[in-house]
Amino acid sequence: QVRLVESGGGSVQAGGSLRLSCAASGRTFSNYAVAWFRQAPGKEREFVALISRFSSSTDYAGSVKGRFTISRDNAKNTVYLQMNSLEPDDTAVYYCASHPFGSLSDLPASYPYWGLGTQVTVSS
Repeated sequence: QVRLVESGGGSVQAGGSLRLSCAASGRTFSNYAVAWFRQAPGKEREFVALISRFSSSTDYAGSVKGRFTISRDNAKNTVYLQMNSLEPDDTAVYYCASHPFGSLSDLPASYPYWGLGTQVTVSS
């Protein structure tokens, strides 16, 4: 089992930037694919970005492509989400999730391990 802890959330104005971190502990982190999801009040959890075990593959939701960048540092057991040009519609709780064996998916149900989330609020 792997434990995930998100950090880096906060409140920013539209056009600003934040970098989220997802710190993992427990098992060999490089065995896990990692994804970021977000959930706004009253909405379903939605896919944001994912990264493969050794960063060879990444994927993004259309709404964040070109603005967000996912990366990882396996030596530090950490995945990052750099968020630039933030918009009010990016306001949500952001969660990181991991999947053993490196399986890549944009579906929340595919991921057995989740952090507790970090709040991102973007004001206009």
